[in-house]
Amino acid sequence: MAVKITYFVHGTTTDNEQGISSGWYDVELSELGVEHALANKAGTEGKKFDAVFCSDLKRAVDSAELIFEDKEKIVKDKRLRECNYGKYNAQSSEIVEPLQEQAITKRFPDGESYEDVKKRISDFFDFLKENYDEKSVAIVAHKAPQLALDVLLKGKTWEQAFADDWRKRKAWQPGWDYTLE
Repeated sequence: MAVKITYFVHGTTTDNEQGISSGWYDVELSELGVEHALANKAGTEGKKFDAVFCSDLKRAVDSAELIFEDKEKIVKDKRLRECNYGKYNAQSSEIVEPLQEQAITKRFPDGESYEDVKKRISDFFDFLKENYDEKSVAIVAHKAPQLALDVLLKGKTWEQAFADDWRKRKAWQPGWDYTLE
């Protein structure tokens, strides 16, 4: 009894290129982001997905459409959104990133905490277990939901998830595999 998940991160955005943490702010993919989204196709090779889910934020939707090119129906789900940085949405990453570990349990002003993100993802997992047991799904989303997968499925603490984040090592890959049991 398990759901196989392949997790894809959206392509680079115009905000990413300017050192801005978008949060719930809707932003476009950059030219490089389109290339990154297309590079994610390599993570679909040899796999069949019973469903494709993505965050409802434009950068994830556009990435999912580029990865799957109308070959799969894409279901938008707001539970897969990035962390809501509240008043820090669309602010400099130099301001937002140092606050992340404080925001594990304490919400960003007018936003949410990483524990809130974990609750959203846990709720999404309950939906997957109920509807996609013994199936394979793809998810296209953001940093915080992926870190929540590491916490929920790999047993990491939030501090470990932040410390081990592939973004710090610039170790991107076309999809990460997880198993939801």
